[in-house]
Amino acid sequence: MSLPDVVSRDEWIVARRELLAAEKAFTKERDALNTRRRELPMVLVDKAYGFTGAGGSSGLLELFEGRDQLVVYHFMFQPEWDAGCPNCTGFVDDIGSTRLLNDANTTFALVSRAPYEKLAAYRSARGWDYPWYSSYGSDFNYDYHVTLDESVVPFEYNYRSKAEWDVLPNNDHTQMQQPFDLHGLSCFLRVDEQVYHTYSTYGRGPDAMTFTATALDLTALGRQEPWEKPAGRAVPPPHEDHCH
Repeated sequence: MSLPDVVSRDEWIVARRELLAAEKAFTKERDALNTRRRELPMVLVDKAYGFTGAGGSSGLLELFEGRDQLVVYHFMFQPEWDAGCPNCTGFVDDIGSTRLLNDANTTFALVSRAPYEKLAAYRSARGWDYPWYSSYGSDFNYDYHVTLDESVVPFEYNYRSKAEWDVLPNNDHTQMQQPFDLHGLSCFLRVDEQVYHTYSTYGRGPDAMTFTATALDLTALGRQEPWEKPAGRAVPPPHEDHCH
């Protein structure tokens, strides 16, 4: 295992101050990026989507629960599966309380394509209380490009077409048997009775939200993933790194 160099406290302080300057610059860059995100234009959602949740059938507006903002996590759970994606499960396990999010006039909800009965059973088994809705039978997953099926919509994931994915190294998205689900996160804004789509992110976009990943990023061994540098810092524990 490759570990950090051992130095004196004085040498460590010099190195830490250099890193602190970079961290402060990154914080300012992140603030500027968040400003750009808030300045994005928005799109009116004029299609009627149907969902099934604990209260029965509803439309997208009802998912807000009366609040002005809605954050949807597109949880990978295909209709034929009996359990949710392990990676998506880990993401939700890491969320914790959404009380402060609700206090900020924002609702968090999970949406998956599996029938609601499967979602409810899985939520109960995991001990979650987050609202979870089935979009089965609607275009919601397809329109927000987390269910990929070229017989329904052109292939697009993380704002890349099939042709763009095909030229990337280590790409397996376009090789998977369709239809298949991937994960993502979408944000919506309610203005009176109108709903607007303001943001969606895919791939590694949502991982900055997780406490575990953020905390591990501060440690010497990091997330213990094979792509991290410096290489050889830790041997990753055995875990599933894919979904079904």
